[in-house]
Amino acid sequence: MNKINDGGFAFPVWELNGGGQPEMTGFGLSVRDYFAAKAMHAIITEPTYEGAQSFFMYFKKRLGLKGEGMDAYAHVAYAMADAMLNAREASND
Repeated sequence: MNKINDGGFAFPVWELNGGGQPEMTGFGLSVRDYFAAKAMHAIITEPTYEGAQSFFMYFKKRLGLKGEGMDAYAHVAYAMADAMLNAREASND
């Protein structure tokens, strides 16, 4: 199974290790989780217009998601987070 690129820690901190050398550590959210949270906010606050397809419905269909409710929203948010991480990596090449 492939490891998902989570982008590392969203809010790393520098601490001294046992040898007195600074090393980056972190806790809590990964960059992927942070991006997904931002995408989730955009998805659930998106205004809908009669006759127009919402961002959520477009990507739900595009991803082939059959479920309804919160699970589908979470899958779309993480798909957007993964796309953002891929774009971030590509722009660093």
